[in-house]
Amino acid sequence: MENHKIVTPAEWRAAREDLLLEEKAFNTVRDALSAKRRALPWVRVEKPYVFDGPQSPETLAALFAGRSQLILQHLMFPPEWENACKSCSFWADQHDAAIPHLNARDVTLAAVSRSSIDKLTAFAARMGWKFHWVSSLNSDFNYDFHVSFTPEELAAGPVDYNYRALKTSMTDLPGYSVFYKDPSGAIFHTWSCYARGLDMLNGAYHFLDIAPKGRDEEGLPHKMAWVRYHDRYDV
Repeated sequence: MENHKIVTPAEWRAAREDLLLEEKAFNTVRDALSAKRRALPWVRVEKPYVFDGPQSPETLAALFAGRSQLILQHLMFPPEWENACKSCSFWADQHDAAIPHLNARDVTLAAVSRSSIDKLTAFAARMGWKFHWVSSLNSDFNYDFHVSFTPEELAAGPVDYNYRALKTSMTDLPGYSVFYKDPSGAIFHTWSCYARGLDMLNGAYHFLDIAPKGRDEEGLPHKMAWVRYHDRYDV
């Protein structure tokens, strides 16, 4: 940062205009990629998933809350943990502000984790989260969507994560999955993303990307070593 190039306003304007051309080209490519994402074929969800909700059991259909589109965060919180994943919480912190706008466009956003509903409810209260969060502790849902792995799967070798074989010791990993419910009530899985695919769903990371230091993660033990629960940065 100390040796960054300093120029005149006219030189800066010329450099900015050159970069703007690249940004516009990137936006065009991104729009085309988003269209391909929406055009993917769908898979009908046949299994009758039931989750533990804050008040009572809830089906996958109920999670749509009367809308036709559902986005679920696979929020890492296995039952043996006392707190949700810090990195997943970084993403979840941004949900509540977006939800009224998503609802206006026929989209419901919620989260699902394997821990007990009591732990989820308590942690949500600590974080001040209002979004809907259900437990898949008594469901195959996490395993079927390749974000949780049994001890036998982990012992056998690489698991299926992010559409490839991954060697890991983690019982749970992050992701988002998207679903559509047609007028007849049939539910379809339309898209899921994992690993670096989650970056585009984190607005705070995009703000950091336009700051002079960027994400400033070089030299850390791992990329997100700086992340804390939002109530722990001053501790």
